This record gives sequence, structure tokens and C-alpha cells, in this order.
Amino acid sequence: MKFDLSLIVITDREILSRASGWTLKDAVRAAATNGAGMIQLREKNLSGVEMIRLGDELREVLEGTGCAFTVNDRVDVAMACGADGVHLGQEDFPISRARAMAGDTLLYGVTAGKSEWASRAAAEDADYIGVGPVYATGSKADARAPIGPEGFRRIIEHAPGLPAVAIGGIGVENVEPVIEAGASGVAVIGAVMGASDPGAATRELRSRIERARG
Repeated sequence: MKFDLSLIVITDREILSRASGWTLKDAVRAAATNGAGMIQLREKNLSGVEMIRLGDELREVLEGTGCAFTVNDRVDVAMACGADGVHLGQEDFPISRARAMAGDTLLYGVTAGKSEWASRAAAEDADYIGVGPVYATGSKADARAPIGPEGFRRIIEHAPGLPAVAIGGIGVENVEPVIEAGASGVAVIGAVMGASDPGAATRELRSRIERARG
């Protein structure tokens, strides 16, 4: 499966509510029509049933936009709501178990913030890796120390040829160095969910990504 990993927008209803008061459906639609290639549903405080219900709503909102829809952590939710993929952390389902459930119907992303994790993801045929945190981030309470663009570059050398998405504290002011470091794209939470206008924020971020690519 081929997807546009240039800009992945990860949901966070709490950040969105504080920043703009937009509904999640409106913010997701705005992001999808202003340059996001993928939306990832990540809402840690919801039950499985609530995640499926919200996933159904977001999948419907994204119809016709060309923007892919994935789910964080939950293979079962991704399957139940017809998502395009799932992103797995180091403490979630291993890809082998996820594939035993869903086969090749899903795109599989894997968190790989260490060199050995990147090597393992490549060996397990992940479709892409998420590497970070590149910069300091307030979106994840247990985030490790930032690795910077050079740390990002060093980690992805252990998974040559595998698309790598940078994550962690990325915004319009610092996205270009990570693209120049070899990122296939970036994943953001606060840069879009924390903006007063999520659509405009997505459009500006995508513009900076394309500029960095030359």
C-alpha cells in the first residue's frame, strides 16, 4: 500500500478544545483538505467502543479527501472501523501478532526512537517507522529526551530504505531541519491540534515541508 507520509496529524481532543474549541471532525476535515496525508486517531482516555464510534465518524469525514486514516495502538479498533492502518508502540502488539489478526489489510507503522528498534522494525517489514522525540514535546508526559535532527539521522541509518517519520515538538519553525535530515515526513499533534485554526496551521506546515524538499 502506498500512502502519503509527508504530514501525519495525530488527534488530541483536549488540546484542540483548549486551543480553538473546534470539533474534532471539523479539525480533521480541515487538516485533510489543507495538506495532511494521514490522520491518526490517538485518544488515550477512550474505551474500545468509544474509539470505534469516533473512528467511524472520522473515517466518514475523510471520505473523498484522499487522506488516509490510521489508529494508534489498537489493531482491533483499526479493523473494526475500517481504518487504513495502525501505528504500534514498543509496548503494543508486535507486528507479527498484528499481522496474524489483520493480515496485509493494514499499513503498519512502528515507533522506533532507538537504533535497535529501527533495525527490528525493518526486519519485521514495518511499512514505516516513527522516530523521536526530535524536539522537546508537551504532548506526551513520558517522552524521552529529544534526539535532535542529527539523532534522527543516526537512527534511520539502521533501517535503510524504510520510510521514517519524525515526531516530537515539530512545528513550522523547526520542520525543515528534520526533512533535510532524511525524514519522509513528520507527525504532529500540537502544531495542528493546538492551533487557533487547524486548517491554516496544516497548510503552512505542509508548505514548509515542501520548501525543505526543494
